[in-house]
Amino acid sequence: QVQLVESGGGLVQAGGSLRLSCAASGSIFSINAMGWYRQAPGKQRELVAAITSGGSTNYADSVKGRFTISRDNAKNTVYLQMNSLKPEDTAVYYCNLEVVVTTGYLEVWGQGTLVTVSS
Repeated sequence: QVQLVESGGGLVQAGGSLRLSCAASGSIFSINAMGWYRQAPGKQRELVAAITSGGSTNYADSVKGRFTISRDNAKNTVYLQMNSLKPEDTAVYYCNLEVVVTTGYLEVWGQGTLVTVSS
């Protein structure tokens, strides 16, 4: 069993910064891709950023140059540094990990953390 704990969401003014964290625990052999998604009210969940086990990253066009994804493999943790936040970044943010366990692969989602950006 694998558990994810997200933290770091909150209320921030436009132009401000937040750092999200997502820590995995449990019977983990290794973690492949790690990513952050978000879902705004009335909208579909969308990929914000992802990072491979090798450190390659990709970002949604809407966050390029403002958000940075990183990972700490020793801590089984993925981070999302969000700078220059805009009201349209308001959403529930979810981490998503592809975890290697003894029996194969698991795709695991975090519980979500709310980010609210006020204008």
